[in-house]
Amino acid sequence: MIKQNKISPKIIIIPEGKICDYIDGEFRADTPEEYVRQNIEKRLVIEHGYEKEKIQIEKTIAVGSKKPRVDIVIYNKDSQDLSQEDISIIIECKKESIGPNLKKDGIGQLQSYMAACPNCEWGMWTNGKQKEVFRKIVNKKGKLEFVDYNDIPSSDCSVEDIDRPQRHTLKNAVEDNLLFVFKACHNHIYITDGLQKQPAFFEFLKVIFCKIEDERNIPKPLEFFSTSKEKTSPDGQLTVKNRISKIFERVKKKYSKIFDPNDEIKLKPRSLAYISSELQKYSFLNTHIDIKGKAYEELVGANLRGDRGEFFTPRNVMHMAVEMLSPKINEKILDPTCGTGGFLVISMNKVVSGLESQLIKEFKKSKDKWEYSQIKVYQEKIAEIAANYFFGFDLNPDLVKATKMNMVMNNDGSGNILQNDSLLPPHEWEDSFKTKIAEVLKIEKSSLTSHKSIDLFDLIITNPPFGSKIPIQDPHILEQFDLGHIWEKDKNLEGSWQITNRLQGSVPPEILFVERCLQFLKPGGRMGIVLPDAILGAPGLGYIRHWLIKNTRIIASVDLHVDTFQPRNGTQTSVLFLQKKQLKDIEHEEKDGVMKDYSIFMAMVDKVGHDKRGNSVFKRDKHGNEILVPDITEKSESKKKVIDDQTTDVPLVFSKWKKLEGLSW
Repeated sequence: MIKQNKISPKIIIIPEGKICDYIDGEFRADTPEEYVRQNIEKRLVIEHGYEKEKIQIEKTIAVGSKKPRVDIVIYNKDSQDLSQEDISIIIECKKESIGPNLKKDGIGQLQSYMAACPNCEWGMWTNGKQKEVFRKIVNKKGKLEFVDYNDIPSSDCSVEDIDRPQRHTLKNAVEDNLLFVFKACHNHIYITDGLQKQPAFFEFLKVIFCKIEDERNIPKPLEFFSTSKEKTSPDGQLTVKNRISKIFERVKKKYSKIFDPNDEIKLKPRSLAYISSELQKYSFLNTHIDIKGKAYEELVGANLRGDRGEFFTPRNVMHMAVEMLSPKINEKILDPTCGTGGFLVISMNKVVSGLESQLIKEFKKSKDKWEYSQIKVYQEKIAEIAANYFFGFDLNPDLVKATKMNMVMNNDGSGNILQNDSLLPPHEWEDSFKTKIAEVLKIEKSSLTSHKSIDLFDLIITNPPFGSKIPIQDPHILEQFDLGHIWEKDKNLEGSWQITNRLQGSVPPEILFVERCLQFLKPGGRMGIVLPDAILGAPGLGYIRHWLIKNTRIIASVDLHVDTFQPRNGTQTSVLFLQKKQLKDIEHEEKDGVMKDYSIFMAMVDKVGHDKRGNSVFKRDKHGNEILVPDITEKSESKKKVIDDQTTDVPLVFSKWKKLEGLSW
């Protein structure tokens, strides 16, 4: 059993290579199979509402002369002695490499356990990617029969809710369960429909859009569902496809800039019935942004990652940067290299959180007690914010589409997510792009003529593509930028540089994006940008730092651990926070030859919550042992490991420093 650590009565030491079981607190080997089981255990309690006291792990049962141990059993809620006769649900968890049809560890094993427990009505077999659920019945001939079902019932729901969920029975996903579901659905399309990964991804996203649209169609009954019988019969599968295709017709009209009028869901009825049965129980609107974001962005990364230096920013770093920049309602926010849209989604959720607080005061009631009319007001304001204040550009058209979908999935508005090469001279931007920007920003399209006329945004947050393998060599692009020119050291003033009229032969894109972002900013606007450390420290790049000091107030530099972008990229990076100087201040400083003195916030993040293989890293005591602390998010006595991540601490320290410095944003 668990022993208290002497360091604190609330901290528990975890032996090396072990985990503490979510249900009973026992230490067990940290294996791939155990990872699946722990996610299922949390789902049983948090999603399905079963009491921990009625769940037992590794229960020994009698199956003929054998006495196997069952991974998870759930007892009848009225049972007292927790005997084999009182088991109502059996769950078997396997690692991903084990399939459901294996003789020893597949669904046959589960069904033999169910048959040996007289009152066991339900069983589930899962390996994290695949799931099989059965209901045990006695047929007309008096023999046991195992009927396929979409899911096991929740403790507070009826069997009918498994097939046809109601709005009040939708569940918020927990931990990695939504990621499991997304992967399972995508793999099912890839295998069943014969589509390549990228087309399979976009077909899956059409279905997600239908799910979200159905949830938002308040107060009408939910139409996004597939009953257990429909899923297993050709006629039923066609019924599901027809039902969801009608939802997609509404989606196309609502999001006409994402989908063509003639677009349709190209999945086979069998695939669509399977996917809808997997997704139907979740509330996409209410599931936490980070659970949705992790599932979505991992799927995007696996299917749309390009070869142009695209390494998507970890969510903890995005949260840190957004918290430090503190976006406000009515600020125009841009990510000129938006990728999957993570920075925009998190920024918008920060702004929406402020809106929500305002409306709670205005309505004089908590959000869960808002009336239908008040929910509509809230949704309309969110759509208005997305349409007028959020902008994302990317060169990759597939990522543009993915970002739009990410915004819709999280915020009910795709914002102004547009395809564009942000480094091109503005007079070469596509006419449709300039028309859209001018319309939203309420400016004349004809004003978008050069890099000197695009200071249109209050806040920029981005992670540009970087690397010497994708240099910018086009002279007509380079000539827009001071940093595209050759600089020489000033012989008369140590540490100073002078710009020349000569262009460089090639420049890594991240250097140009620093200047382009500043060109996009209004005077006084602020930005956060992820950059390789070489820009901030290499002696030969001193001219960049000279230029930054002249044109910006350097607010902060946060040095990230080398494993931040692992397992895909080991480049040492920092997040640089800048505020664009007013032109009059730059001219005044040049005239006087004196620059205002100010402090710069600097931090080093030594721990980012994962190692170079991408595995989670948890906090340890002074002896190197992983520790557990009480889970304050739950009413029960649950304990949890703590991710060793310093990015959550930086905004708190920065906020205190910002106040001392008199920075008002």
